[in-house]
Amino acid sequence: MAQQRSEVVVLIGTGSIGQAIARRISAGKILILADSNLDNAELSARSLLQTGFTAVPTTVDVTSRESVQTLCDFAISQGHLTHLIHTASAAPTHTTATDILTVELYGTALILEKFGDVITAGGAGIIVSSHAGHRLPALYAAEDRQLAITPTEKLLNLPMLRYITDPVHAMQIAKRGNTLRVQAAAMTWGARGARINVISPGIIMTPMAREEFSGPAGGNYREMIEKSPAGRAGTPEEIGQLGAYLLSQDANFITGADFLIDGGVTSAWFYGGLQRKHT
Repeated sequence: MAQQRSEVVVLIGTGSIGQAIARRISAGKILILADSNLDNAELSARSLLQTGFTAVPTTVDVTSRESVQTLCDFAISQGHLTHLIHTASAAPTHTTATDILTVELYGTALILEKFGDVITAGGAGIIVSSHAGHRLPALYAAEDRQLAITPTEKLLNLPMLRYITDPVHAMQIAKRGNTLRVQAAAMTWGARGARINVISPGIIMTPMAREEFSGPAGGNYREMIEKSPAGRAGTPEEIGQLGAYLLSQDANFITGADFLIDGGVTSAWFYGGLQRKHT
């Protein structure tokens, strides 16, 4: 009797939010942990192995077509690719606008394209984006469409991106682009019988967020929390619960959707005590 092939989960970016989702869905499956830094992937794998998961560390450069293809090939060599969790990101206080657009916009588009070619029927994916995309004013319909469907290799050449130099603006455009790319990708993923959605978290207390709090933007972050309806930051576990639901069969009618989970910071931005930030 032929041995049944294992189900495979790929986590790109091994931070606490990605792990919170992966821990909820990866029992009994092969969990591939892909990070730009192999040390991070190996550290996460050791922790998961000690708690009963089958975890395999590897590296990926989400801005390289060859590297992403190699990760896809490795994933399907291990079994049926049933779940993708993409969390790789670049912090706006640590890099340039060009780097943000390359990692956050182009990199995500590349992940959607390549993993959409190999996801198993009945599978599902999550792109972990950001509430930053919900801060951006409305774009022209033609600009929305360009962000959504421009071929991946031509995406960074869009005229609307040429003069963006502010990392915060770059992050907003990239995250809005993530939502639009997922809406479009839902069609190609759906042709394979699979689903893809976006989660847009607000301020979540991760090690990266704590570092941001001690930087130049720390005061802005504290103000956003204080003036939000929830009055607190979120936790990786709260994002993990939503991610696990969206990747489960209970959510099999949900695809191409963006879920804002920010404690109401966006509400305060447009209708509360943060309105002065954009008026």
